[in-house]
Amino acid sequence: MARIKIDLPEQFVFSTEIPIYIQHINYGRHLDNAALLMLVAEARVRFFKSFGWTELDVGGPGIVVADVAAQYRSEAFHGETLKIEFAVNDYHAHGCDLVWRVSDLASGREVARGKHGIVFFDYVTRSKAEVPLVFRLNVGGA
Repeated sequence: MARIKIDLPEQFVFSTEIPIYIQHINYGRHLDNAALLMLVAEARVRFFKSFGWTELDVGGPGIVVADVAAQYRSEAFHGETLKIEFAVNDYHAHGCDLVWRVSDLASGREVARGKHGIVFFDYVTRSKAEVPLVFRLNVGGA
């Protein structure tokens, strides 16, 4: 079976730190895969907020997540703090990929990498929207 391979950019435009709590741990005593996606979702909200936006208003339209891919690199454990970084690439008329890397803050060990394919969305008309120019100008990668 072919494995997901996600190439990372040389630079990220945003990073944040999030601790691993006990509720993020599974029976294997490491970070649960569903919890990883929840933590990345929290980081994604922080990413948009850092530019003065919300996921419902990015200079007009909001976003919807069209697809998600993750590649696990190592375990993560209760009490560790994760550094989650974002970059933007693979633009198309209505969206792009938010590429992310998750690492243990203390050691720098890579825990996971992935991407969220996002589509810009007009929540009033319930239809896809073009990538806002303000987004391209502020996050780069265009």
